[in-house]
Amino acid sequence: MSSFPEYLSDALSSYGVDVIFGIVGIPVVELADTVISKGKIKFYGFRNEQAASYAASAYGFLTGKPAVLLTVGGPGVIHALAGVYNSISNKWPLLVIAGSSEDTNRGGFQELDQVSLLTPYIKFTARLDSSNVDETLYNALRQASLGTPGVSYLDIPGNVFAQKCLEIRPRSPRPLRAVKFQPPDADLKAVAKTLRSSKNILCVIGKGATDSAGEVRAFVQKFQIPFLPTPMAKGVVPDSSNLNVSSARSLALRSADVVLVLGARLNWILHFGEAPKWKKSAIFIQVDTTAEDLGHNNRLGLTYSLCGDIGHTLRKLTLSLGSFSSSGVTADIRKNIVANQGKLRAKEEAVTAKLNYNQVYALIRRHIVDRNTFIVSEGANTMDVARISFPTDYPKQRLDAGTNATMGVGLGYAIAAKLAHPSKKVICIQGDSAFGFSGMELETAARYRLGLVVIVMNNSGIYHGASEVGDTKSHQPRNMVSTSLTTDCRYDLVADGLGCRGFLVKSLPELNTALEMAFKLAEEGLPALLNVIIEPGRQGKLEFGWQNRSKL
Repeated sequence: MSSFPEYLSDALSSYGVDVIFGIVGIPVVELADTVISKGKIKFYGFRNEQAASYAASAYGFLTGKPAVLLTVGGPGVIHALAGVYNSISNKWPLLVIAGSSEDTNRGGFQELDQVSLLTPYIKFTARLDSSNVDETLYNALRQASLGTPGVSYLDIPGNVFAQKCLEIRPRSPRPLRAVKFQPPDADLKAVAKTLRSSKNILCVIGKGATDSAGEVRAFVQKFQIPFLPTPMAKGVVPDSSNLNVSSARSLALRSADVVLVLGARLNWILHFGEAPKWKKSAIFIQVDTTAEDLGHNNRLGLTYSLCGDIGHTLRKLTLSLGSFSSSGVTADIRKNIVANQGKLRAKEEAVTAKLNYNQVYALIRRHIVDRNTFIVSEGANTMDVARISFPTDYPKQRLDAGTNATMGVGLGYAIAAKLAHPSKKVICIQGDSAFGFSGMELETAARYRLGLVVIVMNNSGIYHGASEVGDTKSHQPRNMVSTSLTTDCRYDLVADGLGCRGFLVKSLPELNTALEMAFKLAEEGLPALLNVIIEPGRQGKLEFGWQNRSKL
């Protein structure tokens, strides 16, 4: 016989779980302590379940296997719903394990029917006890991993932690390898015929294609098809490719006759596939493993949809296309790319009284080697400008707010990236508003000696900072707008107090020196934060960048 925490810990380890994120409390502290004492799984304790849930969510994406989030019941689960929703919407695998009250309908400690709460929205829910660990854990991991990745939840009543399991060790794990499939030959031939007869083809690459990077690269290169990555699909095909039309995104969308959509949804990020951003007559060929997404927001419905593994599908489509070659990037789009890249360089080289996004990002680029660098960007303008300022030739090395435009993911994602790839530099670039959602996790990074470099783009506000309209520094609420934050708030001092090293930066020379020191400290396992004071930005009515201009 073995104790329930020991048995569950061994079972998780047998399925390859190597990291658990969370916050302990009664009763789940027993499982966390058991995991730590056994040494096969590392437990990382956060300061807030929300940040822990985002870290677990991203870890699942980066590693391709379910990450585990451990929380207390009641409010702990409620706080963790952020990561649950994030995993659902991004199609990332996540296993949530939480304690619960054994008392029902009596006002028990943190009593909440978490199984009923989550069942309508996630892929699998179950209540664990000492007799069902093997079968239930297998089903939870299977559901989270296979088909469309998503969320499973395991509920553990408090009294179960004191139970004994009849077996000494768990059963041998069952395989969780995904079954890959491809579309029928007739569908592939119909799509090939459409591609061969089209004039301007555009390949849109979504984050659902990141695990098929080799096949996508080969396909795009062989047929010379212009491509456009969505933000977290950057690097699936190298951004340095001459087929990349990101710098002429608006013109590329308007010009495309046929759009091959790989692992992306025709949602708000792609303007729902509608005019005027796209041609009204554009044909969208959707390729995805999730059948429910095919035909959605597509005026032609399922006519040109291909349901199957993206890698397998592209290999078969390559055979159907034979010696076909597209017309490549048109002269008009090439001209637009050159012009827009010139405008970006001019912004980066401009001399201004205060620092701005473009100047700061240009200097950061000089300090990094693309292959060895993860960049997490979070914020409004901070993220919007970062998307065009940090190209990459490697998949899964650019993380941002994703499908939900979620604020609060930054430090959780950065910690997950460092744990998934400890030898690589991890830079977390956040707006000052975004930093406020999860800033306490600097202490988490310091406690576990995770050498992150956090760069806070401090414009003293949300979207833009206050100008003469309010005096936030002297705490006078006179006409203070809703987007105002404290002027030049000292986030660097906060970092010092949380066990990190903080730097206040107001000029390019100061930024250069701070970056050099920060990267050296990061190599030693000490997180650093650069509080970069930038111009407040334009004042006026707030507008959402993706609705008003097309950029990545």
